[in-house]
Amino acid sequence: MVRTETPICEFNLPAIDFKLKGVDEQYYDLNSLRGSNGLLIMFICNHCPYVKSIISRIIRDTEELKQFGINSVGIMSNDPNEYEEDSFDNMKKLSLDHNLPFPYLIDETQEIARAYGAVCTPDFFGYNDKLGLQYRGRLDESRKESVDGAKRELFEAMKQISLTGKGPDNQIPSMGCSIKWFE
Repeated sequence: MVRTETPICEFNLPAIDFKLKGVDEQYYDLNSLRGSNGLLIMFICNHCPYVKSIISRIIRDTEELKQFGINSVGIMSNDPNEYEEDSFDNMKKLSLDHNLPFPYLIDETQEIARAYGAVCTPDFFGYNDKLGLQYRGRLDESRKESVDGAKRELFEAMKQISLTGKGPDNQIPSMGCSIKWFE
């Protein structure tokens, strides 16, 4: 497992459309996912210890962001041949076990992760209502282990985006396991 940090946010970079299958066997694209005030795209997976340690906070934040017109989606782009825990069947199980409040999609070709420039899990891309990138930072200041009173950076940034269309100028990169690319 290689620890990787995300690059700095390229403000207003447009979201790239896709059509990916969800664990519910339905297909999703940008227009079917976007909220009235924006969209949070999260590159996550099942096996990553970083994602495992924050999944309950991801669920909390994505549920609360709905009231601000921000929808969310999780995309799994890892090579499931390298990590069986990231298989489509295990994605379905994780979604069911955690009652994920957002679609969980598989990027079987890794084309979408490459198009977005995703580098790790978790990797967060926060878009405004025009689908211009406004946030590419971490979930919160506690990083992997939850800390009481930790500033909820992703939540606050997405809330700000919902109200103003703009993300914060200062963003601290997310970190996690590198995406497991096909050989």
